[in-house]
Amino acid sequence: MSPTARSDHRKGLLLTAIGGLALSMDIPLVRLGDGDIWSILGVRSAATVLATFLILGAMRLTSGRWPVLVPGRAGVLAGLLYGLSSLTFVLAVFNTATANVVFIVAFNPMFGALLSWTFLKEKPQAATLVAMLFMVVGVGLIVSDGLSSGHFFGDAMAVISALKLAAAITIGRASRRDMGFVPLLAAILPAALGLAQALPLGLSIAHPGWILLNGAIVMPVAFWCLATGPRYLSAPEVGMFYLLETVLAPIWVWLIFAETPAAMTLLGGGILVAAITGHCFWMVQRRRVRPLAD
Repeated sequence: MSPTARSDHRKGLLLTAIGGLALSMDIPLVRLGDGDIWSILGVRSAATVLATFLILGAMRLTSGRWPVLVPGRAGVLAGLLYGLSSLTFVLAVFNTATANVVFIVAFNPMFGALLSWTFLKEKPQAATLVAMLFMVVGVGLIVSDGLSSGHFFGDAMAVISALKLAAAITIGRASRRDMGFVPLLAAILPAALGLAQALPLGLSIAHPGWILLNGAIVMPVAFWCLATGPRYLSAPEVGMFYLLETVLAPIWVWLIFAETPAAMTLLGGGILVAAITGHCFWMVQRRRVRPLAD
């Protein structure tokens, strides 16, 4: 691996780590807002769009030019997927337990590996395939528990969110274009849908400050960092940094709301985290060996 490639890889790791850490605060802030689903979806997304336009305006004033917003058809398609994933993610948060959502969304990197294999011809290593097998088992345990407890719809929305995010990341990886602003502008779609549903009856959010903080600061940081990551990392690698939410979000929710995950969720989640941790360790060891061979 050349020095430039190593520098780009470190840059990608830093960006996606910051993005994953910020993303882990999403569900706790949504829960703290204490409102109905459409009000929260609309206000959270509208705050993201407003913050994006303010950032773009500041960049225009300081640099004298507009940054690339939506790079071609790939940007439009990725934006549509990001926008729809926001909708399905919030539906999941409101229709199943927090731990279920984050553990199922953890399947994102495995979807990314499959999509990259299919469309980008980036064949996953044997260790990745083994990790995928264990993750299927883990997600299956969580979804089966959701089915028996009446949370199947929420679990299904979480699975769909993971698939859409993986598809958007794969498109960004394939295009090699700057997608940093795509998921931020894509918030226009859930903002319009949420406000259209909520405004006729009036917004219902007990603590809107948390939602504004989430939409205006936390989500722009998370989405920009995670959408920029595919310029420097593979889709499965970027997807794995979404897993910081998997580990941290249930901890934040447990500390704030004293919400204890179900036993089957903990079992399935434990299998997921173990598979992901083992795979990440394998990737690190492999990268240590490869430069010696370059």
